[in-house]
Order: sequence, then structure tokens, then C-alpha cells
Amino acid sequence: MDLLRLTRQLVEIESTTGREAVCGEFLLRELATLGYQTARIDVEPGRFNVWAHPRENKSPAVVFCSHMDTVPPHFPFREDETRIYGRGACDDKGVMAAQIAAAETLKQQGVGVGLLFTVGEETDSAGAKTANKFAPGSKFLINGEPTENKLAVATKGVLNLELVAKGKLAHSAYPELGESAIEKLLDALARIRALPLPSDREIGRSTLNIGQISGGRAPNVVADEARAKLLFRMVTPADELKEQIVAATGHLAEVHFSAQSPFIRLRTVDGMPTMVASFSTDIPHLSNWGEPLLLGPGSIHVAHTADEHVEKVELLRAVELYVAVAKKLLI
Repeated sequence: MDLLRLTRQLVEIESTTGREAVCGEFLLRELATLGYQTARIDVEPGRFNVWAHPRENKSPAVVFCSHMDTVPPHFPFREDETRIYGRGACDDKGVMAAQIAAAETLKQQGVGVGLLFTVGEETDSAGAKTANKFAPGSKFLINGEPTENKLAVATKGVLNLELVAKGKLAHSAYPELGESAIEKLLDALARIRALPLPSDREIGRSTLNIGQISGGRAPNVVADEARAKLLFRMVTPADELKEQIVAATGHLAEVHFSAQSPFIRLRTVDGMPTMVASFSTDIPHLSNWGEPLLLGPGSIHVAHTADEHVEKVELLRAVELYVAVAKKLLI
């Protein structure tokens, strides 16, 4: 099969989160043409995962997995001599193409693997959560994300939360008659930023990003409400950190914890270069699909950017690596 042609075709399809159906239909057709038994795993109306396996083996020991959805905005495909550009080029369309090409190479060598392509990884991993209920009994899951063709030794955990500070409206000429929610929020954020975040000798340190702040009504009005959304990337379990955040915030603001995923150490293979994935993946939500590994072409540093791309040589190398890793796992 033509790896670069397939990558181009996938990148040209808009599949921002929630709009993955066209990409899913394309993959079902392509995989059926290649001789796989294919199936939809319905997630919600109009959205589905794609599952494919060799016709003679419904429960392959190794499954390649990546995600169909991309972040917005979608922008047109283009290429030059060395790179393919476009939304999803490295996250995760190039990965999908490399995994399909690797599966074809393995099939020619008498080794059958499965292929799972999910929806919703960029937001809530809805596709992975649904797929986990339909695991076929595989032993290993090789998840694909842009890791520069290095095996990840771990993925950091994620903890999302919102701070909500309440105040009392007043005319700004008489601030003593009011209570500023913005000042309370700023004090709470300062306390949280001062927390000593845990670290791991091998993996590195936990990090915090204050992603959004909103509040207030006008410059001449003492604010009665203010909000901030925070995201921690963790190298330890979240429970202790959550207790510290609540204690540090105290009476200054309400703490509302939302989505979180755990820190996970991953299997590696002797002789292969490694990296630490500071980003999150579908892996925590696919625990029933076997022991996870994380590997893929491209750099996370250009994913989600206006310059998103993947090197053609990395795509070709990824096929070789997926084949090699799968065969080592099956020895």
C-alpha cells in the first residue's frame, strides 16, 4: 500500500472532534478493501469507533490504536519534498496511516494484528471509554501519538479543576462596601502556585497551567464573581494533591474538580530510544485492551499548531518500528 497517499487522504478529511464520521466511513472502506473484518463501535448518534481485525482471528494479541479526531480549526493539506502539512498530520492521521501500513507488512509475514481508531480523544476520550467495554481479549495495545518515534516510558496524569470565587457588588469608589471576588481568586491562585508539586526522578516534575480566568462586570464595579480553570499534569496519584489544593484555597473560593486521568508507567522494549509523554492519551481509558505501549511519528511540539506537519521519513520509519515492536511482543 502507498503510505504517503493514505496519509494525504486522511489529512484532507475534516474530522475535528464531533465530526469524525466521514473519516470513519473512509477507514471502514479502506480496511475492508485490504481484507479486514471491520465493525463500527457506536459511541453516540453520528459518532463511532472503527475496529478491524484479520478475518481468521477475532482476538489478535496485538492491537494498534490511534484517534480519528483532531483539534479545530481544520486547514487544507499541503506538502513539500520532506513534509506533509495539515490538521492532524502528526496528531493523529500520519499515525493511523503508519499503523495500517505496519499491519499490512505484518500480515504479509503471517502476523495478524488488530486496528482500533477512536473518536473524542482530544476532549473527553468518549470513544476509548466506549471501546473499553468491547475489548476482544488482546494482550498488548500499541497506542499511537506523536512521540518522535520513541517509546514513551510514561504518560503524565491530568487533573482539571475550576475555582469559583464569590464577592459582593459595590461601586468602585467605595470598595469597602463590597467584597472583590477577583481579589479573592487572585489570592487563591497565588496560594496554589506556591504549592510544592511532586516530582519523579525518572519522569520529571508535575506542572500547572492556569488556562482561563474570567470575572467581574466593569472597571467601576467591585466584582461579585470570578472563575479560573486550571490543569495539572501529574507524576503521582492525584488524591494528595487534591487535598492540598482544597486546603490552600480555604474560604477564598470553591474548588470544583472535573476530568482527570492517572499517571501511568508504560512498557518499553530493549534497545529502543525512549521519552516521557507529558501529554495525555486514550491509554487510561483502554485498560481492557492489554498492556499499553505508546509510540508514533511526529512531534507533539507542532501538533495543534498552524504549522502541524509530519516528516515523510518519520512515517516510513514508524512503519518499521511498529512492525519490530509487535513482533518482539509476540515472541
